[in-house]
Amino acid sequence: MKHRLRIVLVHPPHESEASLRAAALQAGLQEAGYELVASLPADIRLPAQVAQLQPDMLIVDAESDARDVLEHIVVATRDERRPIVMFTEDDNQSSMEAAMEAGVSAYIVAGLQPERIQPVLKVALARFRQEQKLLDELEDTRHKLAERKIIDRAKGLLMNRHGMTEDQAYQRLRSMAMNKNLKLAEIAQRILDVEDLLG
Repeated sequence: MKHRLRIVLVHPPHESEASLRAAALQAGLQEAGYELVASLPADIRLPAQVAQLQPDMLIVDAESDARDVLEHIVVATRDERRPIVMFTEDDNQSSMEAAMEAGVSAYIVAGLQPERIQPVLKVALARFRQEQKLLDELEDTRHKLAERKIIDRAKGLLMNRHGMTEDQAYQRLRSMAMNKNLKLAEIAQRILDVEDLLG
């Protein structure tokens, strides 16, 4: 591990952080060499506290009311995604599905032995990174597709305006982009913007 994983432990607002589960969790985290930066209740202040602390991971300790805690977790991680591990006694299928939809990387029912914490966190972290990579790739693909559409529209415009073939229009775009030191999609967007202005 390059740096110690900084963890925020989140518990339901009505549960004291000194509960037996929380104590077992804290012991397991210390044993595994993780840094517990705070133990916070899942309430309206959670998003601001998470933004201030900037932890690497959130661990949720929700005995039975996992759903109640989830809405605060969703708000707290909306702007900046983080791995979330939830330890709970709630084995209800719909609660599990709601947690996964909310961005929980690992949903662990029962069995909070301190020695299990490290492997669970490693798997959750790996799953989160894999999911993040897929999301980044999807975003990149969407971006490229949007650029492709802009370039195609600009080519169509040049073809109509100047009676060019598709290849000639593409070459014209390329040389304009090179002359202005811009990306192809940027010069294409400028051509479309000018066309919109001139009507």
